[in-house]
Amino acid sequence: MRIYRTADYQEMSRTAAMILAAQIQIKPDCVLGLATGSTPVGMYEELIRLHRAGHLDFSDVRSANLDEYRGLTRDHDQSYYYFMQKNLFEHVNIKPENTHIPDGSCPDAEAECARYEAVLAQLGGVDLQVLGLGHNGHIGFNEPADAFAKATHCVDLTASTIKANRRFFEREEDVPRQAYTMGIGTIMRAAKILLLVSGADKSDILREVVAGPVTPQVPASILQFHPDVTLIADEAALSRLHS
Repeated sequence: MRIYRTADYQEMSRTAAMILAAQIQIKPDCVLGLATGSTPVGMYEELIRLHRAGHLDFSDVRSANLDEYRGLTRDHDQSYYYFMQKNLFEHVNIKPENTHIPDGSCPDAEAECARYEAVLAQLGGVDLQVLGLGHNGHIGFNEPADAFAKATHCVDLTASTIKANRRFFEREEDVPRQAYTMGIGTIMRAAKILLLVSGADKSDILREVVAGPVTPQVPASILQFHPDVTLIADEAALSRLHS
C-alpha cells in the first residue's frame, strides 16, 4: 500500500484528482469506480476545474458507482444518482449512457444486484476504484459482518452508519435502512484502488485498516491483500497510524 500524507483535505483532494486525471489521460476509455459522500467532493471539484481549463476530456470515460440507497428514486436529492449529477456529471462531458449507478428504486433486490454485477462484467472491470472510509471501517456500504460479501448485494445499514448519514436528511426516520452496494469481492477485482481519508475522527479506524488484522469486522482491512492500493490521507487522519 502506497501512502501519500497530505497537509489537509484540500491537498488530499488535489492529489486524488491528479491521480484520476492521469488515469484518464493514459487510458481515455477507462472505467472509473466512483464514490459518494463528503470525502470525494473536493476531488470532483478539482476534476471539474481541470476539465473546464481544457486539460481533461471525459468523452470516452465510463464510470460505475459503488452504491445507492435502496428505496430512493433518482430524482430524490439524497440519492447517489442525484449526488453524482450535481457534483460531477453535469459539469463535465461524460456521456450519460457511460455512467452506471445501482437503481435504488428497484424493489427486487436480488434482480437489481444481479443486473449491476452484469453491468460491471460488460464494462470489463474497473481500472481505478475510488473509496472513502466509514467510521466503522465500511467501504461502499459493506458493513462489519461475519464474512466478506463477494458480489453486489443488498445490505442492512448499521445504526452507526444511519447516524452518520442523519445530517443529510430532515429526520432520522427518513434515512434509508438498506442500500445496494458492490461487494468486497467486486471491489477487490478493480485493477487499482484509491482510498481517501480525511479528519482526526477517522484516525483510529484508519490505523485498524492499515495496521490491524484483516477481518470482516473491519471491512476495509481486506485492502491489505490488494496488490495496488494508494492511500491519500491528511495529517489528522494519519495521526495515530504510527502511535
